[in-house]
Formats: sequence, structure tokens, C-alpha cells
Amino acid sequence: MDARAIIAKIRGKETPTQQELAWFAQGLSSGAVSDAQAGAFAMAVVLNGLTDEGRVALTQGMRDSGDVMKWDLPGPVIDKHSTGGVGDCVSLILAPVLAACGAYVPMISGRGLGHTGGTLDKLEAIPGLNINVSEKQLRLITREVGCAIVSATGQIAPADRRLYAIRDVTATVESIDLITASILSKKLAAGLESLILDVKCGSGAFMKTPDEARALARALVDAANGAGCKTAALISDMSQPLAPALGNAVEVGICMEVLAGDRTVAPRLHDLTVGLSAQLLMMQGEDRATAVEKVKMTISSGAAMERFAQMIAALGGPPDMAHDWHTHLPKAPVVGEVTAPTTGHISAIDGEALGLAVVALGGGRRVEIDRVNPAVGLTEMVGLGVAVTRGDPLCIVHAADEDTAVEAAMAVQAAVTIGEPATPGPLVIEGIT
Repeated sequence: MDARAIIAKIRGKETPTQQELAWFAQGLSSGAVSDAQAGAFAMAVVLNGLTDEGRVALTQGMRDSGDVMKWDLPGPVIDKHSTGGVGDCVSLILAPVLAACGAYVPMISGRGLGHTGGTLDKLEAIPGLNINVSEKQLRLITREVGCAIVSATGQIAPADRRLYAIRDVTATVESIDLITASILSKKLAAGLESLILDVKCGSGAFMKTPDEARALARALVDAANGAGCKTAALISDMSQPLAPALGNAVEVGICMEVLAGDRTVAPRLHDLTVGLSAQLLMMQGEDRATAVEKVKMTISSGAAMERFAQMIAALGGPPDMAHDWHTHLPKAPVVGEVTAPTTGHISAIDGEALGLAVVALGGGRRVEIDRVNPAVGLTEMVGLGVAVTRGDPLCIVHAADEDTAVEAAMAVQAAVTIGEPATPGPLVIEGIT
């Protein structure tokens, strides 16, 4: 086998064999495939694609590049994955919600990719927290707490860990084949019984149109079900940020408020979390009404907050996160309003541009070695359809210095269109099974 021959096949619009793709995945893990070859492979796939069979073969090869976990727990082992958006911090709420409902959630997550934030980057805004745990620790925390949000260990889908980082900095993110293999290789290696996928659609997503989102959802659901994991997907709206905060520490803060029972701070975030959580419970046999009520109760009763705090402490974070989270999250030294340049209604929001503005503030990576500043971001982000007068705040920018704050303010003003009234579409556009 030769990486160059495999890349050349894809460049020539041929699909490598299952054995070749399995070898390439092992090469990503072992180092037999260089960074340059991995980048060329990713670009060839983006440009020419793989067949359905090739997509499944790459997924399985990346899954089998490391260990595949098996569980013996008194409840279902289930999980969720989002294809990425802005202000999307559902995972931080959903995992403890499901744990409080009696399920077990070994959530292997990723870092920021392109303009979208990463669950692991958000968690690492919490001081002392370590998301790089061994498989033994992952098993222990999942069994004792009910949920653990961690990075893939060196033994879980190591091929994806390497290719994921290369995709982030080589403009090779938007590929159904690579997204499918990346998501499912980690999830299938975690030994799940059921999986719910949140496939984003709109300006802040990788998939901008319903047709693109539907194609990705279909590819993911078919591949996962074909591999023996009961899977469904919800296509959700990303025409505006899901939560009114974009960044790492600021999104953790919003999640803490929702977990404390305040739906009003981020109603779309709350409602989508409830919908995704309930769908997973329904896949375990619950009826819809019972599932929705159970999920809402775990939030309002404080049970989900308790699980979240237990998970944070188990991962090395502060033991009092549930009650004193304000003092633990880092704060940016420069905070100021971004104001509306004219009067009208918020008629469109370029979510990708907002995400890139957060990256420019230091809240994400432009190259692999960039260090993320957990404190920077945007808060109190205005939503679609809201009436504004010139000088009204569009959001609050949190920056490391005055220069980046000014740049972010200009980027936000350019990303928000003020004009005729706009009616936001439904939060959940479609379900795929």
C-alpha cells in the first residue's frame, strides 16, 4: 500500500478499496501517512468525494484505528453529536440531563473547527479541568456520574484526531464524507447503543441549505445504522446563533444559567436540548410526552446541574461549580457594546462571519498551534426579527485588547443586516430516521 497511490485514485475520481482506506486510516494513526499526504487526501475527498461504500469504509477504518469500547452498565449507553454551529453549547447541558434520566453518556467530543466552537475548548475554560483522560478514567466517571465529556484518548479513533486537526487548517471541513467519518468513527468506537445527530442548517452551519443538511443527515444516519448503532437526526436552524453568547467561557456561563432553571436567557438553546434529549429517550422506548416532561424536570429540579457539577469535579475542575461558577470562569479585560449603525429590524445574521470574529478575538484557532483565549467572545447577541434603533446594542464584545475589540465590533456590524422585519423559521426543521 502507498499513500500516494490512494490519493491519486481519489484525485482521479476513483474510490479506493475498503482495504486501502483501512490502511490509510491506520497510517494516520501510526504516522506512516505524513501531514502533507493527509492534507492532500482531505482535499481530494472534498473535491471529488467518495461513494457510499467508500464513506462507510473510511468510517470503519478510522473507528478501527484504535480500541472499540464495550460497556456493561445498568442503563442505556447513548450520545449526541452536532455538526457544528455558533452559540451551540447543547452538549454541556444534554449530557448531564440524560445522566439524570438514568442513561450513560460517554461523550467523546472535539475542538473548534473552522468558524464553529468546540465543546472541549468550552470545557477547558473551566480552571483545572482535564479533558484528556485514560479509557479507565472515562469508564469510571461514566459509571459513577453518568456522563463524561472528554477528548478521544490515544486509543479511541486516533486516525480522526489527526485528520480532524489537519482539516481545521486546510479548508477541508465542508465534506459529507469527511464529516461522516469523523463523527461516526469516534461515536462508534465509544460503544454506543443509540445516537442522536443535530445537523445544523443555515448561515452559521457548514451546511447552508436544507438540501445540504438533509444529504449529510441521511449519510450519517444510514452509515451509523448500517454499523449497528440505532441513530436518528434532527435538522435544526442555524440562521442565527443558537445561544446569545459566542465564545468559550461565555457559552459555559449561559449553560450554567440554563442548568440553574432559567430558560429565558437562551430559550432556543433550552428547547433544542430538550428536543434532542427527549428524542434519545424515545429511541429507548419512552413516549414523547413522558420523555419531554422527564427532561424538563431534570433541569428545573436541579438534578442536571448536580450531575454537571459532579462531572466537572471528576475531571479536575472546581468542586463548587454548581454554586459559584461566576468566580471560576475567566473574564476578558476589555468589554464594550457593539451598536447598531442604523434603525430597522434584524433581517439576517451571517453566523459564519460571527464565528470567524470570535476566532479573530482569539477564541478559536487559525493554525493548529494557536492557543485559545477562553475569556473572549460575544454576549447578549441580538436575534432575528428584533427592532433596533441606531445606537442600540447588537451585542457585547469581550476582548483581550482595544484593537481586537474594535475589529470585532466592525465584523459584527458587517455580519448583521438591518432592514425589513424577518420571521425566524422553526427551530427544528425536519427529523431523519
